[in-house]
Amino acid sequence: MSEPKTVTRVYGGFRGVDFSGDEVNLSRSPDCLNVWRDYKGIDGICTRPGTELLEGFTEPVYGIFFFKDMMLVHSGTKLYKSTTRLVKKENDHYEVIPGVTTVLSTDLNPGVSDSFIHENIWYFKDGVHYLQYDGTNRVIDVEGYVPITNIEGDPDGGGSTFQDVNLLTGRRINTFLGDANKTVFKLAAESIDKDFAPTVKVNDAEVSNYTVDYNAGKITFDEAPKPPATPGQDNVSVEFSVTVKGNREKILKCTLLQVFDNRVFFSGNPDEPNKVWHCSLNDPSYCSDLDYYNEGLDTAKITGLVAGNNALWVFREPSQANTTVFYHTPTLDADYGKIYPSQHSSVTTGCIGRAINFNDDIIFFSERGMEGISGDITTEQVVAHRSTLVDRKLLAERDYKDMLLEEWNGYLFVFVENKVYLADSRGIFTNENHIEYEWFYWELPKAVTSTRVHDGVLYLGTEDGIYTLTDYACNIDSHWVTPKDKFNSPNLQKTTNKRGFVAEATGDITVSAKTESTEFEQVSTNNGVTDYFVSRIKRKKFKDLQLKFQSGTRFGLESVTMEVFTGAYIKR
Repeated sequence: MSEPKTVTRVYGGFRGVDFSGDEVNLSRSPDCLNVWRDYKGIDGICTRPGTELLEGFTEPVYGIFFFKDMMLVHSGTKLYKSTTRLVKKENDHYEVIPGVTTVLSTDLNPGVSDSFIHENIWYFKDGVHYLQYDGTNRVIDVEGYVPITNIEGDPDGGGSTFQDVNLLTGRRINTFLGDANKTVFKLAAESIDKDFAPTVKVNDAEVSNYTVDYNAGKITFDEAPKPPATPGQDNVSVEFSVTVKGNREKILKCTLLQVFDNRVFFSGNPDEPNKVWHCSLNDPSYCSDLDYYNEGLDTAKITGLVAGNNALWVFREPSQANTTVFYHTPTLDADYGKIYPSQHSSVTTGCIGRAINFNDDIIFFSERGMEGISGDITTEQVVAHRSTLVDRKLLAERDYKDMLLEEWNGYLFVFVENKVYLADSRGIFTNENHIEYEWFYWELPKAVTSTRVHDGVLYLGTEDGIYTLTDYACNIDSHWVTPKDKFNSPNLQKTTNKRGFVAEATGDITVSAKTESTEFEQVSTNNGVTDYFVSRIKRKKFKDLQLKFQSGTRFGLESVTMEVFTGAYIKR
């Protein structure tokens, strides 16, 4: 028989969950719900903040955006402007100041949308529309910059190519050098749009003394234009339109966008799933018909665009060709100026969820969970797994592929319906030869359909409105369960010290205990704890022990200290 000894156990430094199996580190929990480490609060875990209704809507909220002093909301098929706002009070309390909500636009696509702001103009995309709004006038379609496609044109035709065709509009301008003799000017296109009346200027003054041959693409003046005041300078310009079927839809149907290097990159068009387009420098209304890239030779669709590590990263679904992750870096070309050639990374793991730059960690979600890219564009890239601790539960989620991602308070929130997985950027550990994140797990009252962070507040869109994660006083069911603890002696029986354990904690806490041969049984109820409490626990001749700390209101837990005595060898 072995000699009895006392084992003192301290549970503390709580890191997060571990859903991977039975062998769990004592600082993690195999079963915890609705708790986290609030780094602004106690040095331990505590109940998460609750949701508060900011504004109700009758249809699902697919997008929440902030522009100037207003909130723009994509709900159902409508775009709303709301002046409802939050005002921060003391102790992280927020007050809702009701405002006025009006409809800005209708017939939107009922699905997840996105936006960006450029030069004080708000741009919006929903996979069907590309809209812009200046905050005062009505919401309008992005019509597109009108390029000068041909210059130095001879009236008989020819000239020099100047700017590319804009996918967003069929309109374009040709300029010519008049010679006071010729009256017929041949455009650099035939079969021009008959429903668009050309705008013709001579020496910068608009004229009307001409006829149009739409089929031949010719402008015939009643009398020859006068020569230019400056010899050799184009003095005749013609703005006309040639609609190329499907051009505008290349951008309209995109569902992914990413701002990078003062350009907006677009992708996610279901008709061309492996293509990326981008706008011109500092002009979201100009998308050249030549500024696109094919990511791979097959049609595996692009699922994510991420800017980081001096590159634009493009993620695709799993591909039979094992070409799934590409990157683009700005390159100067003698003929085309700045270009972004597509380069295949050494990563072959596909992205079936979403991708994001999480605190300078380029991550994406594969069939195996969260992956991070180790190495930048100057080195060989290697995939490093980041979610071992939650994979068993996360990958079993029915809507795993339809997740939403949002970074807030140092956490990456992974929303799957009403489930939330939180990766902690300040809680990392080394697993073999790579780093991984610590995780927490929540369940919200409603499924999340969209997210946004603004002025330090996390906004959540749901089926019936917009909520904020700002209630630090509401009642929430939460718990933390310790791992199966064998107290360093898996082959010996144990008995708890009858004096119980001491827990450094706050709030209302119910304690339960479980051994290998029992279910959880309540040990004590402790209400209004402000510093610590003592809970007496009597368990004899057990192999392993678990404790469960739970609350129907709120609680915080910093550490638990207890003693057990080892005894004889375990018998069958």
